[in-house]
Amino acid sequence: MNRGDDPNPRIAPWPMQRRSAGEPRPGGPAIDEEPEIELQARVNFAEMESPHKGKTGLRRMWNAVFYSLDGLTEAYRHEDAFRQEALLAVLLIPLALFLPVSAIGKALMIGSVMLVLIVELLNSAIEATVDRVSLEHHRLAKRAKDIGSAAVMMSLGNVIVIWLLILFG
Repeated sequence: MNRGDDPNPRIAPWPMQRRSAGEPRPGGPAIDEEPEIELQARVNFAEMESPHKGKTGLRRMWNAVFYSLDGLTEAYRHEDAFRQEALLAVLLIPLALFLPVSAIGKALMIGSVMLVLIVELLNSAIEATVDRVSLEHHRLAKRAKDIGSAAVMMSLGNVIVIWLLILFG
């Protein structure tokens, strides 16, 4: 097969290598078989680069703002948990600002609530990616989703602990 004939352009074959009988395989014991031709494949990382990459500087940052807003919109539109946690943030953040606690206390309280939203966004991204790959039940897909869910639960526990310590500590 010629390199140009490869149906998958991201995999480029190494040149064919001959090995005589009895010559050891790389990393393995000697073999007693007839001479063979092996074709090894390697990944050409330059060809795997995203076609959407290429914008740099201020243009990239400007585009990133809109991609981020699209992500927030999609999360709010499609994720019930994100909507619930956003409502919690709308209630708790102003409350933290008006409570008679130190500026550091307010920052910690607000930061813990924002952390819940960040972790939920990451969890939603993991779930969407797993669902995109396959909707069939698989133990690794379950593990990824469960770990993301555990991260959200821990961030919610973090809010409770921080708020209780600041208010009553």
